[in-house]
This record gives sequence, C-alpha cells and structure tokens, in this order.
Amino acid sequence: MYKHIFNSVLLAVTAASSFAQNAPTIIPIETRQNVLVLQTDKDNHLEITYFGKKLSQPAEYKLIPSQSRQRDGNAGIYNSAYTPAGTWNVSEPALQLTHGDGNKSLDLVYVSHNMAKENDNVSLTSIVLKDPVYAVEVTLFYKTYFQENVVEQWSVIKSEEKKPVTLQKYASANLYFIAKDYYLTHYNGTWAKEMNPEEEQLTAGIRVLDSKLGTRANLYQPPSFSLSFDKPATETEGKVLLGTLAWSGNFKMEFEVDSYHNLRLIAGINPYSSEYPLASKQEFKTPSFIYTFSENGKGEASRNLHNWARKYRILDGEGTRMTLLNNWEATYFDFNESKLSELFKDGKKLGVDLFLLDDGWFANKYPRNGDGAGLGDWQENVKKLPNGIGYLVKEAQKTGIKFGIWVEPEMVNPKSELYEKHPDWVIKQPQRPEHYMRNQLPLDLSNPEVQDFVYGILDKLFTENPEIAYIKWDCNATTFNPYSAYLEKSKQSQGKLYVDYVKGLYKVLEKLRAKYPKVPMMLCSGGGGRVDYEALKYFTEFWPSDNTDPLERVFMQWEYSYFFPSIAQSAHVTDWGKQPLKFRTDVAMMGRLGYDIVVSHLDEKDLQFSQQAVVNYNAVKDVIFQGDLSRLVDPKKNDYAALMYAAKNKSKAILFSYLVGNRNGDGSDTPIRLEGLDAAKNYKVRELNLYPGTKSAIKEDQVYSGEYLMTAGFNPVVNARRTSVVLEIEAM
Repeated sequence: MYKHIFNSVLLAVTAASSFAQNAPTIIPIETRQNVLVLQTDKDNHLEITYFGKKLSQPAEYKLIPSQSRQRDGNAGIYNSAYTPAGTWNVSEPALQLTHGDGNKSLDLVYVSHNMAKENDNVSLTSIVLKDPVYAVEVTLFYKTYFQENVVEQWSVIKSEEKKPVTLQKYASANLYFIAKDYYLTHYNGTWAKEMNPEEEQLTAGIRVLDSKLGTRANLYQPPSFSLSFDKPATETEGKVLLGTLAWSGNFKMEFEVDSYHNLRLIAGINPYSSEYPLASKQEFKTPSFIYTFSENGKGEASRNLHNWARKYRILDGEGTRMTLLNNWEATYFDFNESKLSELFKDGKKLGVDLFLLDDGWFANKYPRNGDGAGLGDWQENVKKLPNGIGYLVKEAQKTGIKFGIWVEPEMVNPKSELYEKHPDWVIKQPQRPEHYMRNQLPLDLSNPEVQDFVYGILDKLFTENPEIAYIKWDCNATTFNPYSAYLEKSKQSQGKLYVDYVKGLYKVLEKLRAKYPKVPMMLCSGGGGRVDYEALKYFTEFWPSDNTDPLERVFMQWEYSYFFPSIAQSAHVTDWGKQPLKFRTDVAMMGRLGYDIVVSHLDEKDLQFSQQAVVNYNAVKDVIFQGDLSRLVDPKKNDYAALMYAAKNKSKAILFSYLVGNRNGDGSDTPIRLEGLDAAKNYKVRELNLYPGTKSAIKEDQVYSGEYLMTAGFNPVVNARRTSVVLEIEAM
C-alpha cells in the first residue's frame, strides 16, 4: 500500500530543474490520510496549492490551481512554501536576511527535490530553493511518519557568499490553509498556573504567539496550539491541526488571515534580538515544527501525536516508568543523612521503586540551606551529608529502593564560589544592575567552557556514583539583561546568544546521553517552563507544574494531553489542595506516579490505601502509558471530568473520573459513551483504588458488550460522596 502512496508522483523523484521550466513541478507530501501539495508556478516559485485529506488519484493534484480565481499581484504570492523578504513578496516573510554587500532583497526559486524512504513508515522529502542573484540556498525538509499522520518540517539555510550573511528571520515552517473560518486554541499562564486554554476566531491581520524569556521559554506560553477549520473542532468531530515547535528557547508563531480570508502560518525561532551571522559555506538548521491533521476531531489528532512521540521522540517512550518518593515537600532544605535514611524506609514501606533527593544537598562555603546561595557549587554539603552521595545510594539500596537526585546545572547564585571564580560565565549586562529570578542567573551555555562545566556536574555524579538511577533536571530562572562575555571576547555577535544558549544546552545533553543513554531524567524547569519535543529527545518525562493541587492538575494534565502522552507527564501525590488522599492519588495516576508526602504521617487507612494504590498502578500503568487516550467529559464545560486509556488490542481500558464542581447535585447523572473498545467483545468493569472500608457503587459481576459501553454508555457514579473514580474495563 505504501508503494501505491508514493506512486509515479514521488518514486525516484530526484528532479533537477533550471530556473525556468514549462511544466509545473508537483510535490505531494503524503501521510496515510493527509497531503500537503507543493507546486511551482510559471516563474518557478514554490507554492502550497492544497492541504488536507489525501486524494485517491494523485494525478488530480495538478488540477487544483486551475480552480482558484485568487490572483493578487500586489501581495506577491500569499501561498509561498517559504516566503522570502525584500523582492516580489510583501507578505510576512519566513526568511529575511542581509547579504554580505548590505542588500536586503531575497528571491527563492525551485531547483530540485528528492524523496528518500528511511523505512516503510518514514520518508524524507528535501526541496532545494536558490536565489537567482545571490549565492544563498534554502533546503526545505519534510519528514513524514506515514501511519501516525505526522509531519516534521524544518529548513537549512546556506550561504556561498564571500562575506557573511546576517539572518534576521529564519522560520522552520511556512504553511497555507484555505477554509471558511479558523479557530485557534492557544495557552497562557505563569508559575503554578500553566496551560490555561483560550479559543478565538482568527480575523484579518496577524495573531502572534511568542516567547522572549531565553531559558525556561514556556513559562507564559508554550510553543503548542490547535487550529480548527470551518468551525471549532470537538474531540470526535471537525478538521483540526495540532502543531508544536521542537525548540527550548524563544519561539514565534504567526497566524495571518490574508485579504482572501486564507490563513498563513509561519513558525520558528523568535527573531527578537537574534540577528544571526552566517559565514560563507556555513549552514543554519532551524528547529523542527511538528504537526498532525485530522478530519475527525482533536481526539484522533492527539492520538496521532502520542503514537509518534512514544515511538520516535520521547526517550524510552515505548518503555515504562518508575514510581518514586520525593523529599521536597517533606523536608524542603532541612535534612540530614539520618532523616533521609528514614525516608528511604518510608519509600520501601509505600512500595515505590525510587527515592528522589531534591534541592539542598550541595555547597559548603555558601551552604544550600535556601534558594539564595550555593547554586553552582556542586559538592556535597559536609554538614548535611558527611558521608557523601555514595553513602545515600548504598543506604537506599539496602532498604530495597533506587536513588535519584536533583540538579540545576544551568544556573548560579551570585552568592556562590562559582560566581566568585567565573563571573564571566554568567549571562548579565556588565553595566546594568543584576536582576534575579529565584535569586539566580543563567550560566552562559554559548561558551564551550561552560558547556564542559555543566556536563561535568552530571558526569562526576555518575562516575562517582554509577548506581544513581534518576535525575531531576531543573531550570528556575529566565534570562534578564542578556549579554555574553564569551561572545564579546571571541568577537562574535551578541545576536547569537539566545540561539547558541539552546544549541549549547543540546550539546551538553547529546554528550550526556552518548555516555549515559538509559538513565531516566525528568525535565523540570520550575514547573512547565520548558516542555518541547527537542528537549524530550533527552528526557523521559517532564514536570507539568509546581502546582500539585489535584483539582488544578485535572485541568492542566487534560490540556497537556493534547500534545504529550501520559508516559511523559510526571504527577505527584502531595499535600496541596483540599481534596482527600484518594482524589489526589487518582489524579496522579493519570501520568507517571510519584509521591511528595510524609509517609510516616499517614494514618493506618491512608497508608493501606496508598500501598494498594501503588500495587494497582503497577498492574495497569502499561495501559495508561501506551494506550489510546480518549477525553470523554471536558472539565471546562462540565462539573466532572472523564477520560480513558484503552490498550491497542482493546483488551483493557482504564477510566478516570473526577468531580470538579461543588454545587449540590453535581456529578455524573447520565452514562458516558466510552471509546476505544471492541464492539464485539464482552467486558467486565471493576473499580480500583477503593478506600478501606468503602464499597463500590459498580456492579462488578455485570457483563457488558463493547457495543453497549460505546453506544448506550456507562455511568461511573461520580458525586459528592465519590469525588474520584478509577475503573478497570477488561475483556472477558
């Protein structure tokens, strides 16, 4: 079937061309269900002529432009595949630069393209565009994941000019859509208030989503969105595109409704304060813009993205995850060896796999007893830990659990030995007052010496303690007063700092993973401040928010689930919020389960419940991690939430339901139509995580057909007495 998809249009399509040709070149970028059609015009400019559901007869793609009557010579080409600035096109550009001679004009015409199959599922199409006057070349890359209906798109810009070219804007993707209307869902927030959705209809003009924060760039707005066509999409109906930029720094996404009411999308690195010099024969590769399109609503689109992410992007995405006990909310900075040893025993008693030692274990001249000192001085604090990390690793192992540790290697406190020795390693303006976030500043990762230092922190920990089983990597400050002493000293442009910081981070992580490929790592960044698919090449999971109030987490984790599968979301049971322990636990089971509580403070029933919950979770977490997610009842529109994960073979599903309203009578009055089951199979429903001394409201001896559960539905009986319900639905 795959060969049929890439039939005569794409088979062996290495197609050289002169700058002028008679017949148009047509390049379909196809997945199992969808297609992006690119075609040259009479002047050999590359246009987007179609985006959407794939046609069964690819030969008809050439007919599409003939049906359009939209010709606007004043605007150039609205539907350019990669819009250049300064010549025939006066629309918002994807690429803007200054040539070595100071000229700012740019034209891009089609030269050639090539399609190569990496395997039966993955193909890479590359398209070469060149300026007819200046020696500038752009290659557009479209990597398709056929079964998952996902496209990964980026560009490579190369100059052969004798003098350096300066890049002012260098987008990853330039897309074009035609629909009746457009509805954009994007997200805003701040610390502990992440992922607040807003949906708006796009009208004439440009809507911009961007970040200028430097490091934890997602703090106020993530580089992810959904775009509905014609009308707002639901979970099961409507045309929708989910898009996200794989970049851990400043980003910019522009949604422009043009004069014909068509939509132009340009996404990539934010050009803000980032003019990037490009020397002769040098290449600049943009980050990937990743997207999937569905004509069957947001649910199918997000499952596409989840399937792709687990298989191709998240580190160990098709594996499993450990449960853990973290000491942060139990001790904060106040701990010692004996106190930690007792917590190891608590972890074993609880039944988790791992103990995670959080912030506060390091620094001596300026001890890390709060967040105002010590960051950057990565030696064990001899007063707290006189026998070192190695002793703790062995003590944890004696207890029967593994040991993990927190680091924040990109940052420094001004009150630290590192800052005193290497003020030139710190990002700060030399003539401005220092401005802090959490009493700290970022280190300059554009500097290779700093990259080596940051790598050395982790390498030393692993070398001295090879049995460390987990890393929590934090990053709590944004970039104020951006300035690099290294770039200045090496006579490089300060415009490189924002970009080269992120590139430096990736170099560190690449080197780290080359030597330590398997160790699980959580990407924290002060909560959800850095969540993207480039960082997740190196991390097994991320921390969605420092806000662990379970009611808030129902909403946050719901929104994150559009873009990231549950295996990548860390969720902890803590003392935040007013909900009972069962509610807190049930919510945390939606992701990678962890605990941040004082186990010794649990009464007999709470401990019994928690121990059984860990057992239950370990028995079903493979379905939660690898199953197909269906969001069934939206908490933003109802007084309760419901979602379920169904195994690929439809043999088992786990249904979560939570009361989110507090009015009298709130709850599930009517049944919920389930999804992802086999209509022909029979199922039994069993309630998990019952609190000791309570009985289920579910008839566990009743047999239901899959057809019944998906058509008539099932009521989990969520109400004020049963505020959270977890059900196992298993085929007989």
